[in-house]
Amino acid sequence: MNIQNSALGKKSAYISEYTPELLFPIARKIKRDEIGVDENNLPFYGIDIWNHYEVSWLNPKGKPMVACAVLYIPISSTNIIESKSMKLYFNSFNNHKFASKEELAEIITKDLSQATNALVKVELFELNNAGYAISEPAGECLDDLDIVIADYTVKPQLLTANPNKPLKEKLYSNLLKSNCLVTFQPDWATLLIEYQGAQIDREALLRYIISFRNHNEFHEQCVERIFNDIRKFCAPDELTVMARFTRRGGLDINPIRASQPLSSYPNLRLIRQ
Repeated sequence: MNIQNSALGKKSAYISEYTPELLFPIARKIKRDEIGVDENNLPFYGIDIWNHYEVSWLNPKGKPMVACAVLYIPISSTNIIESKSMKLYFNSFNNHKFASKEELAEIITKDLSQATNALVKVELFELNNAGYAISEPAGECLDDLDIVIADYTVKPQLLTANPNKPLKEKLYSNLLKSNCLVTFQPDWATLLIEYQGAQIDREALLRYIISFRNHNEFHEQCVERIFNDIRKFCAPDELTVMARFTRRGGLDINPIRASQPLSSYPNLRLIRQ
């Protein structure tokens, strides 16, 4: 699974016939080992939610069909999928005939489950029934804090919490930016944090979020790093971290990590998505 063998950062031929081999899996273990996460004893629950707004194929008569897709990739999967390869894979449906939307969904489920080594849930929605309403993040925004930033290197040591002020709160910031691990192109996101426990220093938290500005890592890896750092340096009793990344190539990726099982995984669509 050498990333140099993928289509990422290279000119790619347009393949218009269904080609599942375009999917490029990347082992989660590589980055989890880096941050001290045991694959066999994950310190979090969660899901990776992908929204794809550019799904198209041909019906049996050759007429183009369009839909939106939601992909739910479990964090127990061995692999993530490199996003450009996901785009190329979906593009390979464009001139391929499928008997029905349901047949296409079954094929996507099979291919993604095989590539990730886990059962992936796939939903295809017609455009008049997609339900993608724009939402506002819940909680208080950190972005108006008047702070000085002098460094853009990830420093988890910035994080602090006051154990004498326990509370439960929801915070968010629109200032999360990281870069693709291979192409170094910018990835923008809104980061949402819900926790219960010692009060996290808000200025320190915002400085920490901004410190990712020049950091090179895939979306899922960034969120797991953030979850791990907050858990280590602030020791909340409960913690949920979610990032809503802006779309690229018709795809947005939205990892969620939580210290406790969640009753549901919200797929709220924000203004930049």
